[in-house]
Order: sequence, then C-alpha cells, then structure tokens
Amino acid sequence: MRKVFTIGETVYDIIFGDGRIHAGKPGGSMLNASVSLGRLGIDVNFISELGKDDVGDLIVDFLESNNINTNYIDRFSNGRSPLALAFLDKNKNASYTFYKDYPAQRLQQQLPLISENDIVLFGSFFSISTEVRDQVKFFVENARENGAIIIYDPNIRRSHKDEIPNMIGMIHENFSMADIIRASNEDFEVVFDIANSIDAFKLTQQHGNASLVYTTGGDKVEVLSKNKQMDFTVPEIDLVSTIGAGDNFNAGMIYSIIQENIHRNDLDTLGPLQWKNLIVSGIKCSQEVCKSYNNYIPNNFEL
Repeated sequence: MRKVFTIGETVYDIIFGDGRIHAGKPGGSMLNASVSLGRLGIDVNFISELGKDDVGDLIVDFLESNNINTNYIDRFSNGRSPLALAFLDKNKNASYTFYKDYPAQRLQQQLPLISENDIVLFGSFFSISTEVRDQVKFFVENARENGAIIIYDPNIRRSHKDEIPNMIGMIHENFSMADIIRASNEDFEVVFDIANSIDAFKLTQQHGNASLVYTTGGDKVEVLSKNKQMDFTVPEIDLVSTIGAGDNFNAGMIYSIIQENIHRNDLDTLGPLQWKNLIVSGIKCSQEVCKSYNNYIPNNFEL
C-alpha cells in the first residue's frame, strides 16, 4: 500500500471571530492535510515535534484517533507545545499570533525511509526555518532520490514579509525538489511580487521542472506544466472560515493521485481528465472545511 508522509509544524489553534472564541483544535498546515487524509482512509505518517505536556498529549491522541501514524513525532521535554491564536477578519481570512517555546535541538527523531511512488508533502514556513531546515531538506532530498512524488506548498504568510530576503534561496531549493508545487496567488505576490500564473510558472521552471497548481481562493485553479495549461472554475459557497483551505486542497489532490494510481513517472504525461480529477478533489475538500470552523473534512466525508 502506498504511503503518504507529511512533515511540518504542529500547533494548537484557538480561533477567534466577531470578538469571541469559536473553536480550539490541533492545527498546522501539514497536520490539517494529514487528518483529512487519515479520515479518507489513506496510510499517512506525520513527521513533527511536540512538547511532553498536556497539549502535546491531546494532539497525539487526536492524531491517532484519526488513523495517523505518530511514531515520527519528536516529543521534547525542554519546552512546550506551541499555540496559535487565529483571528478571522470580515472576509473570514485569518491572521495569527504564535506562542512557541522550542528546545535548542529540534527534530531529533529518526526519520522514515521512503519507497518509490510514496508521496511526500512539505512546505510552509517550517520548511524554510533555519532551526530545522537541514533535517527537512535531507529528508525530502532522500525521498526524491528514492522515487517518491514530492509536493511542495509554500504557504508563506504576509506576517513573514520582513524575513523574505533570507528565505528566497531556500524557497528556490524547495521548487527544485518538487514534482508538484501547489501554491496560491498570495504566495507569489508576497514573496516574489508576481501577480499572475504565467510569470509564477516561469519562475518555478528556473529552479526545477515541477508542475504548478496555482490557486486563487474562491476564483479559479490553474494548472501549468511543460505541455499544458488548464483552468478550473471554483463554485461559490458561503464562507465561515478559510483556515485549512489550502491544506485540504493538498489532501484532496493527494487522495486522487492514489485513487487514480498515478506514479511519479506518469506526472509529465497526465491528461486533462486526470488533472481534472485531482483538482476537483482538491476543491471539494477545500470548500468543505471553509463551511465550518473545522481545519479538516468531517469523518463521514466522501469524494
């Protein structure tokens, strides 16, 4: 059975809107995607770090109850599990305040070995954080050498804008390791001051040969590769929260890759129907989480 490996930060999200707390739940981009994949019956392994504290215990129990392998989560004693306060604006988009207390030495666990055509999802600020960069890069490079499908989601928030000059080189390296880049228009605007998919794709091609899945919120999704360019319309919905929207798009796309039995060698020759199935699955999962304060699809959700 093919496996999915996700590597990223874990936080406990406390969600505010209209001046009050709406929800509290485990969060983090790769965690959100992992939970939805676990609920869809996928063999998913989450690589992360948490404190040996009550919040860490709560999160691990939650992950295991959602069919996620937690053997690759480092539980550290010298620090605390991180918290994230998410404040929703009138458009239901979130800004964040983080509370973190990590030890000096991070990601000390043994990282898993990856097999051909397994899938690795990585990204967000975690993947370009200097404290864990070497470990993340080593893991992804080895997975790529072993023939895994590598999916990269930059997910760079505007709050990191002042740090961008130090990030550019690492983001370029991440482009070079990826087979599929799933990025939003905001990623390219914030980091590269690029406001269209064509220029975004040209930039990624300067540092690799990945296909680009370019999302624009509730508007449309564009797929750009060496051989094709396709647009997909996103249906309108009533938004409650956009937290987890991109993460769950990734989950839906990965689910479809497995269901369609797409291997790494197939990626360059995917046809319009195969891409449509990937994108539609991504949109469905993404929109489902936008209808509530949940970071992940419900247990009974079907694609």
